Amino acid sequence: MIDLMDNVGRSDPQPNLGGASDLLIIGAGPGGYRTAEYAAKQGLKVTIFESDEVGGTCLNVGCIPTKTYVHAASFAEARERMPQVVAQLRAGVEGILSHPNITLIREKASFVDARTVTCPVCGDIIATKAIIIATGSETKWLPLPDIGSDPRVVDSTGLLRLDTLPRRLAIIGAGVIGMEFASVFQRFGSEVTVIEYLKECLPALDSDIAKRLRKTLEKQGITFKMKTAVQSLADIDADVILMATGRHPRTEGLNLQAAGITLAPNGSIPVDEHFRCVCGNTIATNDVYAIGDVNGRQMLAHAAEMQGIHVVNQILGKPDNIRFDIMPAAIFTEPEAASVGPSEDQLKAEGTPYECRKAFWRANGKALAMNETEGLLKLFSAPDAGLILGCHAFGAHAVDIIQEVSVLMCMGATVEQLRSMVHIHPTLSEILLSAAEA
Repeated sequence: MIDLMDNVGRSDPQPNLGGASDLLIIGAGPGGYRTAEYAAKQGLKVTIFESDEVGGTCLNVGCIPTKTYVHAASFAEARERMPQVVAQLRAGVEGILSHPNITLIREKASFVDARTVTCPVCGDIIATKAIIIATGSETKWLPLPDIGSDPRVVDSTGLLRLDTLPRRLAIIGAGVIGMEFASVFQRFGSEVTVIEYLKECLPALDSDIAKRLRKTLEKQGITFKMKTAVQSLADIDADVILMATGRHPRTEGLNLQAAGITLAPNGSIPVDEHFRCVCGNTIATNDVYAIGDVNGRQMLAHAAEMQGIHVVNQILGKPDNIRFDIMPAAIFTEPEAASVGPSEDQLKAEGTPYECRKAFWRANGKALAMNETEGLLKLFSAPDAGLILGCHAFGAHAVDIIQEVSVLMCMGATVEQLRSMVHIHPTLSEILLSAAEA
């Protein structure tokens, strides 16, 4: 195989490869490059296609740049550090993809059939084992009449590219993207208004937790207009308007019909429990998989990575114990929030018997010492100190606490077992122990 890393930054065309490869991957975001790395280490010959920067949305214009903003003291510092952080991490991904078993082709690819993809520089390449679609997602825009003519409107990528801090920022959508940017830009000094159609922010989060988090952000100075539908951008008084109404699977140009794949009504690629592409109730092909945002299952970078690893294991006939029903998620507001497993609202709706135990940051010694007393944790379990079902929380380092719960759930732990586990004092992790003892 030819390693196209030697062509990075050159103007001369890449060679026409043709031929075959064990595994073809379309997209070099977190799902794609992590899958390529894992497959290569298992001895598979991998060809991966990426027409944009490696690392995908997450590294270049998503998770990583946003978190750089979260941890910056000012807008100026964020603008200075973000490109440095992104460049360093992107170089790391380039290094991963320089593995001798991996060929990186910096072009778009499309299907010829369920075994073959093609691109301008390489012609047709046959997958001897499988093809994985990992093309991620893109901004979902509201169909407003003036959406294309209002220069104030940006998506998250556009907001990260602003050179000047907006005096007034309006955010349409109170999901993860909207809430994180609201928290960050308010702290930087912008006058922030969040407009949301639903009655509460962060619908995937426990409603009690979401409401308390919103109230905390309101105290910081963010204005929320809940249960409000945007009819026209002309009605919004702001210097910049962020469209944060979700993400849409990216499938344009893949020629999926050639592989026997039909999109679901929401635009995602339907897959089975092993992420094989399906058509209706039948597998479209055993040889084509879709991982990450493009399948619409769990639109999280870490979900894409683990889905890719599972697919490679399926290809190689290796069993694994990855629990896709236990998927932690985080919101990096200030304070941050996180969850794993169902919320209390979901448990009630499903009629699942449960017990709810609560613990508060204000009762924790470390939180008091840090002056971080805003926070609530809700731990759900089967009755009588049984199996841990889930946990939702907001407060300083809530993400780290939820990660511990995720590990416990993967191990099938009970609340009774949690009570017997020693936690360092003083730490915020003792909040979880307090909930177990409640």
